[in-house]
Amino acid sequence: MSTPQGNNGSQTLVAGVRFRPAGRIYYYDAHQYPNLKTGQYVIVETQRGKEAGRIVIAPKQVAFSELGDAPKAIERLAEEDDLRSLLDFKAKERDALRTCNDKVQQRQLPMKLVEAEYAYDGSRVTFYFVAEDRVDFRALVRDLAAAFRTRIELRQIGARDHAKALGGVGPCGKTLCCSSWLTEFGAVSIKMAKEQSLPLNPTKISGVCGRLMCCLAYENDQYVDAKQSMPKPGDNVLTPSGLGRIVGQNVPRTSVDVLLESGATITVPVREVSRPDGSALPTSHGGCSTDGGGCCSTKT
Repeated sequence: MSTPQGNNGSQTLVAGVRFRPAGRIYYYDAHQYPNLKTGQYVIVETQRGKEAGRIVIAPKQVAFSELGDAPKAIERLAEEDDLRSLLDFKAKERDALRTCNDKVQQRQLPMKLVEAEYAYDGSRVTFYFVAEDRVDFRALVRDLAAAFRTRIELRQIGARDHAKALGGVGPCGKTLCCSSWLTEFGAVSIKMAKEQSLPLNPTKISGVCGRLMCCLAYENDQYVDAKQSMPKPGDNVLTPSGLGRIVGQNVPRTSVDVLLESGATITVPVREVSRPDGSALPTSHGGCSTDGGGCCSTKT
């Protein structure tokens, strides 16, 4: 499909469309609707058929290199009847979930339903579920098709998507990132917790989904950069209290723990530490400021 271009051949006019709260943003060609405003609803073609989506990014010029595939065009603005239909079917989702759950119980299938989602025009209803293993739900689909008289889709989701759909409050006391603003799940590893000197206790570094907390990745790069310019554990250094050996690093406070020759352990700002011969250490170029402020000042 050829894509219309703006004045600059390397760019095109696109608008960001979202279909679910805190869901991924998809870009669509907006040349036919350059005056779209955020909050408006449009009808677009997706891999699952026609969908009603909400404009969350007003039309703007974007380089083709940032888009990957050529964006599909926005088909039309959502009309009043479309929005009324969207709300009507949204109100039916809870009853649909209850009906599907009854069918699951009758079939004794090892799955837990999470959410039901109607297409804006009722042409499809999708049921999201979690399960330990793969589930043969072909008979269930037939039961549901007979009950709803529309296209049925069942989608198995993971623990993180389950938490995103349900929402909740994280250990920090704030609404879950995944259900409020996080659109995609990035890679998170136990190495990130080690890098930030966090306790490797699963209850301390796991989210409500039971997986490693997504926020472990937020400041990891800053920790890595900051540590590269701090003296390493085992290094011999000179402090205002005398010679000693580095036994710990504190990136948020931009300080190090030093074991002195006397056997005492002290905490010293990095700026007050030098090499044993008195020469200065490399200055920090990481994400945390030298006075303990910056992006990771809240971690301890």
